[in-house]
Amino acid sequence: MLALAGYPLGVSCVFLDRSAAAPGAQVAPIIVGELEDPKKLEELARRSDVVTFDWENISGSALAPLRHISAVLPPRAALEVSQDRISEKALFAKLKIPVAAHAAVDTLAQLSQAVRELGAPGVLKTRRLGYDGKGQFVLRTSRDVSAAWQALGGAGLIYEKFQAFSREVSLIGARSERGDIVFYPLSSNTHGNGILRFSIAPFTSKRLERKAQTYMRRVMQALSYVGVLAMEFFVVAGRLIANEMAPRVHNSGHWTIEGSVTSQFQNHLRAICGLPLGSTRALGHTAMINFLGTMPDRDALLDIDGLAFHDYGKQSRPGRKVGHCTILKTRARDRDQAMQRALKLIQWT
Repeated sequence: MLALAGYPLGVSCVFLDRSAAAPGAQVAPIIVGELEDPKKLEELARRSDVVTFDWENISGSALAPLRHISAVLPPRAALEVSQDRISEKALFAKLKIPVAAHAAVDTLAQLSQAVRELGAPGVLKTRRLGYDGKGQFVLRTSRDVSAAWQALGGAGLIYEKFQAFSREVSLIGARSERGDIVFYPLSSNTHGNGILRFSIAPFTSKRLERKAQTYMRRVMQALSYVGVLAMEFFVVAGRLIANEMAPRVHNSGHWTIEGSVTSQFQNHLRAICGLPLGSTRALGHTAMINFLGTMPDRDALLDIDGLAFHDYGKQSRPGRKVGHCTILKTRARDRDQAMQRALKLIQWT
C-alpha cells in the first residue's frame, strides 16, 4: 500500500522481506533476506534515499549503521520506545498522558504482588513483540496468577490494570521534518481476540479528538518525529487512557485510502521524503472491515454500492489479516448506515 501510494507522487519503493512472495513484491522490487541481515539492510539503504519500516519489531541497533548511507525515518528513538511497553508508558507519563496502572513483572512473586497491589481483572503482557492479541493473558481474578504465569511466565512482562472502557479509539497523524503536523479524524475500533475487526471513522467526539491530538503532538515533538504515527486509546468514563503507539502506518488507518483526501500511506511518504503534507479531511463516514484468515466471496462484496475491495495477496492462515474492504457514505446522516453495513459484513468475513 505504501508503494501504490508512492507511484502517483513519482516515488518508487524497494522492499526487504523474508519471502519473494511477500505482498510488497507484487508491486515493487524486493530484496529477499532476514530483516536484520546487515548486508541486506546495507543493500536496501544503498538503493534508497530514505529507509522506513511498516513493522516495529526490527531492532534499532540493526538500523543504526544505515544512517551513514541514507536517512532512516521515523527516528530510531520512536521505534525503540514503542518496542517496550514499560518504556512506552514511561514516555507517556513523562508527557502527562494518562495510562493504566501497571507494574513490571519478571518473576512469579512480582506478578502476585502486582495483582495484590493493582487488583484484578488485569492483563499480563509481554513487554516486547506482542501484537494482534499475541503475548497476552487476561487475569479475571487473583486465582488466575498461576495460569497466567504458566502461559507467559518469564522475564520481560508487564501487568496492567484492566480498563472498563466504553470504546477503543485511535488517532493517526503525520509530522514532517519541518515540524508541520496533520491529524486524521479519530476512528472507533472494534476488536475480537485482540485483533482489529472493523473501524468506523470519523468518531464523533470533537472533545476527545482535540485531547488525542494534544497527546500525539507532545509525543511527536518529544521524539522529533517524522512520518505517520498511530496512538490507540481507551475511552474510560469520558477520558482517554493511552494504550500504545505505533511508529508506522496502522491498520486502523486503512480507511483513509478511500475515506480521506490523502491516505495515511501517501502522507507517510510525503513526510519522510520532504514533501508537503496532504489534507486529512474525511470525505464522509467510512467503515473498514478486516478480512481474517481467508478472503471472502469477492463477487458478492463487489456488488455492494460504495465498497472498495483490498486483497493483500497473502496465503490463508487463521487470524491473519489477508485483506480488507471499506464502505464510504458521503452524507452526514449515513454514519449509522455505515456502521450497520460493517456489522453485516463482519458476519461474511
